[in-house]
Amino acid sequence: MVVIGVSHKTAPVDVRERFAAGSEILPELLARLTSRPELDEAMFLSTCNRVEVIALAKSGKSLDDATRAASRAIREALREQIGASSIDDLGDWLYEKSGDEAVRHVFRVAASLDSMVLGEPQILGQVKDAYDAAVAAGALRSHLARCVHRAFTVAKRIRSETQLGAGIVSISSVAVDLAKRIFGDLAGSTVLLVGAGEMAEQAAKSLGKSSKSIRVCNRSFDRAATLAATFGGTAAPLDQLEAELVISDVVVASTSSKTFVITRDLVKRVMKQRKGKTLFLVDIAVPRNVEPDVHKLDNVYVYNVDDLEAEVAENMKARQGEVVSAERIVEAELADWAAWARGLNVNPTVVALRAKTRSVLVAELERSLGTRLKHLTEGDRAALAQMVESATNKLLHAPTTRLKQAASTSDADAGDLVHAVHHLFDLPPVPEAPGERGRDSRTMKATESSSTPLAADQESGRLPH
Repeated sequence: MVVIGVSHKTAPVDVRERFAAGSEILPELLARLTSRPELDEAMFLSTCNRVEVIALAKSGKSLDDATRAASRAIREALREQIGASSIDDLGDWLYEKSGDEAVRHVFRVAASLDSMVLGEPQILGQVKDAYDAAVAAGALRSHLARCVHRAFTVAKRIRSETQLGAGIVSISSVAVDLAKRIFGDLAGSTVLLVGAGEMAEQAAKSLGKSSKSIRVCNRSFDRAATLAATFGGTAAPLDQLEAELVISDVVVASTSSKTFVITRDLVKRVMKQRKGKTLFLVDIAVPRNVEPDVHKLDNVYVYNVDDLEAEVAENMKARQGEVVSAERIVEAELADWAAWARGLNVNPTVVALRAKTRSVLVAELERSLGTRLKHLTEGDRAALAQMVESATNKLLHAPTTRLKQAASTSDADAGDLVHAVHHLFDLPPVPEAPGERGRDSRTMKATESSSTPLAADQESGRLPH
């Protein structure tokens, strides 16, 4: 498995917004990724604080070769996404993880341990949306899909077993807290939400009854009206944005627009009508909704998601104590996953050994039934067939158990046993197991105890439907 991307930790917002991809172009982007011969499965995650490609490498001559090829393919896809001249142009921004580290990263992202706001609940929904889009595009099918499902389980365990997500803390709520800290009190302020999506809803919840009034301006007036009605506010269509800015004091912008919604020229006109009265804008969208030059205007203050980091750090002090407990859950789930994947590496050998043993016994039985035992009735023949099946199971029970035990504890021991079985029983060459593809050859050769199908994990409650 390989993860390559940018986040608030590695790149500023003006870089992240270049990589961002809306839902309307995801099918095309996923199709480009999975059309590359180096990649077997892929998922594209795009949020205000991160853009990542999560992929499973196609099996190659070696694990290292497969991982390197997958890395080049992902970087090339990202280069195309931002229109860079070469892959080298991306080097300073991108991080890359593979094998165990990639799995750990996906678990931590879904659990909001890698978010700017620790424990914020939005990221899990965003990962699920990315998963659904990848499944719909046919980009997720088996191993990677199972890994992301396990990440959902990790996130739910952390939310239920720790206090990491206690209270309502999100980028939206931090933005509102910042506004309150600057203004002291919003009781006399009119707050305008530009956009009516999940981020705007979170901001409205954080505002509560503290502001004089809440107004919602959105491209879809129906959506704006629904959100405004929920919080006792007033709605307006986006073409009335200028008039709304004139009567507002605090503006929280969170639309999905790819271009600036609030421009310097627009705010310049607004400030003339406001007669210089201070205007405070918080832009929590990526790509940004507010043109950066707006901040240069007198009595206009603009904060984007990167500017909120100091405020976030203050809000997160109470949650730091829960991080240790959450990380323990991640490590336990990672070990469980690793054990299952190692088990995948011996499954082809177990299948081949059973097939070889059964074919020999069945061939001998059929030869006898055609000669010395041809007088037997159908019932007797069925009983003998059942006996052969039982004998196969009993004969191979110990070898199968030993192989799986070795796989769960030692890659080297399992590898030696697998090669010995293939040599002693004249089986076909050792195949590369699904769990090996795109994994670190030193640490990721396998995982979870058996090849239980995804559906079975779902039914047992280990994985969400």
